[in-house]
Amino acid sequence: MDEHIPPRAGSGWIEVVVGSMYSGKTEELIRRLRRAQIARQRVEIFKPFVDDRYAKDHIVSHNEVRIPSRAIRHAKDILRWAHEAQVIGIDEGQFLGPTLVDTCEKLARQGKRVIVAGLDQDYMGKPFDPMPQLLAVAEYITKTLAICMVCGAPANRTYRKVARGGRVVVGGADLYEARCRRCFDLGQRAKAAAPVHQFPEESHEIPKPPRRARAAAAAPSPRRRVR
Repeated sequence: MDEHIPPRAGSGWIEVVVGSMYSGKTEELIRRLRRAQIARQRVEIFKPFVDDRYAKDHIVSHNEVRIPSRAIRHAKDILRWAHEAQVIGIDEGQFLGPTLVDTCEKLARQGKRVIVAGLDQDYMGKPFDPMPQLLAVAEYITKTLAICMVCGAPANRTYRKVARGGRVVVGGADLYEARCRRCFDLGQRAKAAAPVHQFPEESHEIPKPPRRARAAAAAPSPRRRVR
């Protein structure tokens, strides 16, 4: 969007910044929020409570760019803190559930500028709700691209490096990496064809000891005779 165009009095809108992990979404969100602060606008910044990778009270990019924020559990919690704000910043919007869309719409109708950053696809390459629904009602959309960790091409997908698991969760380079369409598809096919034991890092269970060791551990220890 052209940030040099002043908003009309009382008007509000929604901006959405989407892309894969490591594509600079959070950095772009912070850049826009800092410009609003320099313009002496009242800014409130939020992130999901589950995102405590770097700090509980800051939004932090992978490059350690940070800005103070408030952690919330539900999107509707934003309404409690946004009364005086002119600009609302929200990071990791995909973790705030379906009420995010309605909350952003309410804020925009109140004349506020709402900026949301988040993943638009999960680790399977499927739309990550509620971001697609938010894209449909947003006035301004920015899609950021990362660099494919396999071939160096522009990347728009988040590849999970383990064989199984749920949707993309809060994690780091040990679990996820950015990939282009081709390398993402090749990786998915390779995981589908490989035995599960080739991906031991996906298991969160503590392996059981051999049966003989378990029996020995369960047996009562011999008592010493006191002479």
